[in-house]
Amino acid sequence: MIIARDEIAWMDRAHVLGQFASTKRKAIREYRRFVQEGIGEGRNPLLTGGGLIRSQGGWSQVLALRRKGEKELSDERILGSGDFVNRVLQEVEERQLRQMKLRRRGRGIEGIIEEECRKRKVSEEELRKGSRRGRISGARAAIAYRSKEELGISGAEIARCLGVNTSTINRILARMDELTVK
Repeated sequence: MIIARDEIAWMDRAHVLGQFASTKRKAIREYRRFVQEGIGEGRNPLLTGGGLIRSQGGWSQVLALRRKGEKELSDERILGSGDFVNRVLQEVEERQLRQMKLRRRGRGIEGIIEEECRKRKVSEEELRKGSRRGRISGARAAIAYRSKEELGISGAEIARCLGVNTSTINRILARMDELTVK
């Protein structure tokens, strides 16, 4: 199995590998093992068909709806009722619009870095040197989270701007996501 070296705009390869291990070599090895195990499991009927098909319980239910003239909003990526799919897509669209408006106004990660460094009394130079001191780590976490949420910036781009590796940012974002869910 070959893991592509090419960058694909919609895929954050470092984020995916970061889910398997903290070092690139080990992450690739664990990812390959994961895929090989999955291939051995064969097709899972729960994961077959698009979101609408699974949500309705199969093609026969979808066809029955169509015969009645009823329509259900669907998206293959989202499992749920038409109302749920609509809410999810609406939330995503609103978030993307907010992010786009901020970027059009000239908002960028550099502004967030300046604000957080000033607020936390941390120098940008110290921030970019990879220090693990509490205040520095806190500033880095806030910058990473705000950059992702407010501007939709990828973990790889945030890492480049902060002078750390992508897996560090992905771990920070995963921790921040866990805190916001709880």
